[in-house]
Amino acid sequence: MILRAADIEKKQQRHSHPWNPASEIHGVRLAHDAGLKRVGVNVGRVPPGKESFVYHVHHVEEEWLYVLSGRAMIDVDGAEHEVAAGDFVAFAPGVAHHLHNPFDEDVRYLMGGEAIDVEICDFPTFKKRMVRHGMKTVVYPLDGEAMGPYPKL
Repeated sequence: MILRAADIEKKQQRHSHPWNPASEIHGVRLAHDAGLKRVGVNVGRVPPGKESFVYHVHHVEEEWLYVLSGRAMIDVDGAEHEVAAGDFVAFAPGVAHHLHNPFDEDVRYLMGGEAIDVEICDFPTFKKRMVRHGMKTVVYPLDGEAMGPYPKL
């Protein structure tokens, strides 16, 4: 499947994270729109003064980001780094991250990762844990009481 540049531009949509009023990404789910199921590749643009989603850490899936144009700041495990066109950033499971754009021009980037059927993602700032299995997503308090160990049957 080929997605042409003009069609990609027409498909651009605005996305935001409901927990972050500064979250604003304009983009397209390239891999999904091309019919891929096991990998995600998206093109995104974050305007000046806006952020990607929220600070988060995946426990199962790997994720990456490649900056096409502009600059941004990325928080990786609590340390801020400036990234610019040509920079590649990889997030192994367990590495917390979040992108924001304090600069005066848009930052455009490719982002992607695995699309595994089961994922656990923590949001330390909000003290929440998301568990996704297929199309079902449930959010729990991160500091909730553990329910195990389970008795042997």
